Amino acid sequence: MAMTMRLADIAAHAGVSEATVSRVLNGRAGVAPATRQAVLTALDVLGYERPPRLRQQRTGLIGLIVPELTNPIFPAFAQVIENALALSGYTAVLCAMTPGGIREDDYTELLLERGVSGIIFVNGEHADSRSDRTRYLRLIERGLPIVLVNGYREDVEAPFISNDDVASLEMAVAHLASLGHRRIGLAVGQDRFVPSIRKTEGFRRGMAEHLGVTDVGDLIVNTLFTVEGGQAAAQRLLDLGCTAICCGSDIIAIGAIRGARGRGLRVPEDVSVVGFDDSPLTPYLDPPLTTIRQPVREMGLAVVSTLLEEIGGSRVPRTELLYRPELVVRRSTAPAPARLPVVADASAGPRD
Repeated sequence: MAMTMRLADIAAHAGVSEATVSRVLNGRAGVAPATRQAVLTALDVLGYERPPRLRQQRTGLIGLIVPELTNPIFPAFAQVIENALALSGYTAVLCAMTPGGIREDDYTELLLERGVSGIIFVNGEHADSRSDRTRYLRLIERGLPIVLVNGYREDVEAPFISNDDVASLEMAVAHLASLGHRRIGLAVGQDRFVPSIRKTEGFRRGMAEHLGVTDVGDLIVNTLFTVEGGQAAAQRLLDLGCTAICCGSDIIAIGAIRGARGRGLRVPEDVSVVGFDDSPLTPYLDPPLTTIRQPVREMGLAVVSTLLEEIGGSRVPRTELLYRPELVVRRSTAPAPARLPVVADASAGPRD
C-alpha cells in the first residue's frame, strides 16, 4: 500500500501514469527524456530517495517562482529557464502562485527544505515597491544565490535581470505618434509595482518628446492585469476621446480591444491598440496585435548564467542588467482617424 501511494503521489505531481513512474524507477526504456526528467523532479520535490541506480544522475535543484501561469509570458520565461538549467545539469522546481493559494514566502520555505542550490524569482514580491525586502535579505545572509527578474529594488543587494520598461513605452508612443495619433492613453497595472511605475515614466517621456504633451495624468489608468481590467480602462480612455491606447500587457490589450468593440468601434480603423510582452498567441488575435516584445530568451539565458556563476563561487555585480525591447508592428495599429470616433453607449453592439 505504501508503494502504491508513493507511485500515485509521484505520478500526480509529474502528470504521468503510475506505469510510467514504474518504468523510470526501474530504468526501463520507452520513456521520453522530458517525461523521465519530470518523474525525477517529482521524486526530489516530494522528498523521496531515488533508487540506487538513479542516484548518480541526481542533479542540483533550482527553485523557479513565477506569479502565475495564466499569463503566457510567464510560461515562456519558465520554458527558457528550465531548458537552460537542464543543459547545465540542474533541475528547475517550478512554483506558480495563484490568488488565494500558496504564497511566495511559503514556496521559498519549501524550496529551502528541499535543499535547492539557488532560487530565481520572476516578477515576484520584489516587484512590489511597498513589499518587505526582509524575505530576500534573509536568503542573501544565508549565502543562497538568487536572481530577480523584472522589478528592480535598490534596497536589495542581488543581481537583477529586467526588460527596459521605460524604453518600451517610449517606443509605443513614438509609433503611435508617427501614425498621427495625438490623444493617446495608457492602461497599465497598479502604481505600486515597479514595472508599472517604469512604464508610466516611459509613457510620460514619450508623450513629452513626441507630442509636446506634459499634462497626461488623466490619460493614465491603473487597472488589473486581466481582460476585464483592460476593458474597464479602455472605457475610461475612450470617454476622453483617445484614438490610441498603450497597454501594460497583451492581456490588458485584449480587454481594450473588447472594450472598443463593445462601443461599436473598430480596431484599428477607429482605435489603435498596442500590447506589451509579445505573448505566443498575439500574432493570431483578431486583429494581430502590435506589441512590445520582451527579449524573453536573452533574459532567461542571462538569468541562468548569472545564477550558475553565483553557485560556482563567482560574485556577480549587485546591480540591474537592462535588456532592450523590440516593437513588433502588426495590424492593431493604423493611422489616426480623420476625426475622433463617436463614442457609443457601452451596451451597443459592434458595427456591421
